[in-house]
Amino acid sequence: MPERNAIGALVLAAALACGAAPAWADATYPDWEGQWRNPTAGRGGNPWDTTKPMGLRQEAPLTPEYQAIFEASLRDQAKGGQGNSLGASCVPPGMPKVMNFSDPMEIVIRPQIMYFVPLHYPTRRIHTDGRDWPTDEPPSFDGYSIGRWMEQDRDGRYRVLEVETRNFLGPRVFESTGLPLHQDNQTIVKERIYLDPGDNNALHDEITTIDHALTRPWTVDRIYLREQNPRWPEKSCHEANSHIVIGADQYFLSADGKLMPVKAGQSPPDLTYFKQPQR
Repeated sequence: MPERNAIGALVLAAALACGAAPAWADATYPDWEGQWRNPTAGRGGNPWDTTKPMGLRQEAPLTPEYQAIFEASLRDQAKGGQGNSLGASCVPPGMPKVMNFSDPMEIVIRPQIMYFVPLHYPTRRIHTDGRDWPTDEPPSFDGYSIGRWMEQDRDGRYRVLEVETRNFLGPRVFESTGLPLHQDNQTIVKERIYLDPGDNNALHDEITTIDHALTRPWTVDRIYLREQNPRWPEKSCHEANSHIVIGADQYFLSADGKLMPVKAGQSPPDLTYFKQPQR
């Protein structure tokens, strides 16, 4: 995929320019490199808490206000709309949803930074060089992540990476049902990432989300599996997307290239600037 290859080239060029040794040359870092996938992706959706079905059965600890927003999203989706989920508009999922791994993701570790490289979303960077929070960083969907390596094994390797992410842009949701985060974007996401003690090809990410849409911090344990024979198919959100957003309304592009409604009784878009057929 040209876009992904370009990102990878930039990542490697930056590492070489800084004189950074690859992780395999530094025995203090864990073996996390390679392609990782979400084993539940595409099986009945992609729930945030993988131990429960998507939607209301997630039993998310939402405030009454945001529970009502969530239920409105579900009602809109039941009628054919997209609700609060903007994935059909190719808006980046942002944190924490990007850690759903709806597509495979590559992990690259360097001595002072770690990269999550998704198939077709922006690369997520976790700074591990001991820096403090910047004061002039513009907000983003992925936020700004600072990590700290913890718990060295007897062999001198780190076992755990603890990460905190702040400074968000929105709107963002947990999952494609439109399970919402607060519109103030004051979210704090804390992660504890480590290999399964019994399986070096299973990676845990214990994710705690602190957000004003929630009545309490919400923690889930997401598990990813390392792909032994990775393949990187080309994928473009816009190329494969048949959903069209015009203003605040959503439509669908049919197989024969015609604009279709997504809801019963939906009005067409404003055609003011188009020549109207004579009757």
